[in-house]
Amino acid sequence: MTTPDLIVFVGYIIGVLGIGAIFLRKNKTASAYILGDQSVPGWVVSLSFFATFVSSISYLALPGSAYQGDWSALTFSLSIPIAAVIAIYVFVPLYRRIKSPSAYTYLEQRFGLWARVYASTMYLLTQVMRVGTILYLMALTVHAVFNWELISIIVLTGGLVAVYSVVGGIQAVLWTDALQAIVLIGGAVLTICFLLWGLPLGPEQAINIALDNGKFELGGFHWSLSEPTFWVILIYGVFINLQNYGIDQNYVQRYMIARTEKEAKKAAFWGGMLYIPVSMMFLFIGSCLFAYYSTGVAELPIELTGENSADQVFPYFIVHQLPAGVTGILIASIFAAGMSTISTSFNSAATVILTDFVSRLSEKATTDKMKLKVLYISTLSVAGIGIMVAIAMINVKSVLDAWWKLASVFSGGMLGLFLLGVFSKKKNILGAIIGTICGLVVILYLTIKDVFSDPDIGGVQIHTYLTIVLGTLTIFLTGFAVGMIVNKRSQ
Repeated sequence: MTTPDLIVFVGYIIGVLGIGAIFLRKNKTASAYILGDQSVPGWVVSLSFFATFVSSISYLALPGSAYQGDWSALTFSLSIPIAAVIAIYVFVPLYRRIKSPSAYTYLEQRFGLWARVYASTMYLLTQVMRVGTILYLMALTVHAVFNWELISIIVLTGGLVAVYSVVGGIQAVLWTDALQAIVLIGGAVLTICFLLWGLPLGPEQAINIALDNGKFELGGFHWSLSEPTFWVILIYGVFINLQNYGIDQNYVQRYMIARTEKEAKKAAFWGGMLYIPVSMMFLFIGSCLFAYYSTGVAELPIELTGENSADQVFPYFIVHQLPAGVTGILIASIFAAGMSTISTSFNSAATVILTDFVSRLSEKATTDKMKLKVLYISTLSVAGIGIMVAIAMINVKSVLDAWWKLASVFSGGMLGLFLLGVFSKKKNILGAIIGTICGLVVILYLTIKDVFSDPDIGGVQIHTYLTIVLGTLTIFLTGFAVGMIVNKRSQ
């Protein structure tokens, strides 16, 4: 990196840590640490919602996916409006009415303590995997710049984010989210401009090469349950985004942070909508990268030409092809995306540990001093486990593909349990228990089958993305059916 690059990058890191320090004195209570005393402006919450969608998974894995394949991943983004509309009419009013910082208090009210513990445990597993995946992608960029060991970078980056998350609490997370959203969008725009006008024949050449090689296609539109077709990814996206909006602590916590219910609805909707054009930008970068290196304007090293290296092409381009100063902005952008999501995961995971486990199951955390101690220790613990997961992610073929598969498995069908609570008039505890057991059996079966062979049901092959879909439907439909039978017998 040149001196201008270092100044930009280091200045950004210092600025983020400075924001954390600003809010240090305001986090005197656990409530302020978790909800920020509901004093954060609505536009900041909106950008924070957007930043929760975006991460290094988007910034690096989406370009890598388009570079290696096509725009199939955009289908996931196109499912967001469905979930966003349901969120503003169902999820936001529901959680604002409950007035709990935890997303899983509702499940205990409907089905008992076991449901709350189950869902919060699945959530924590998902967040640990998410943190690990993002840390690994951030490390790829730093490795491309400094050629440091990936493991050392992962440890240092995870520790840095943990420190400012502990120091600043949710207010620091929200304000840095807003800053990071602006930085990462600006970085993406600069990249696209350089790619389009960096070719001998300009933008037309880049677009023609991408079109000729199918880089703008949305995947196959034929009906197949065993391939990641347009329909499979769309169904997967609807279920994942419903889960995000409906039962993900990252999102639910922001519903409660907003000053009013109206502001919460606006933030949830527009934060999600902003992700659609931005994800298109990231995929466009991947298509343009393919065109750029296809023309021979620059060459990739031999180790980045294999199918396992697509996620590393963009970091290489940033370091070796962008002019001085712009490289620093792009690296800051990637860190912006990663730090934003990781800090959100740290804060929300710590909130779940405090509210759903320590405070609910123990009488030790009764004072604000003790609660803050639990929050600090929880944040550092999640950081430590996430670092270990990131190290395990090294040499994964496609980080985006791996993340989507893991998200399906570790979600544990939580959405099915939540929907059962929303649409069942009575508590239906027996139905919820039987439905959850059946759903877990389906999830485990498909996961195990995927390890040893292609997952199938009755000879029909099932793509791994559909694990969350089938698990969710099993829990909901089984629970609903059991509830109807029980109600008929009791009449």
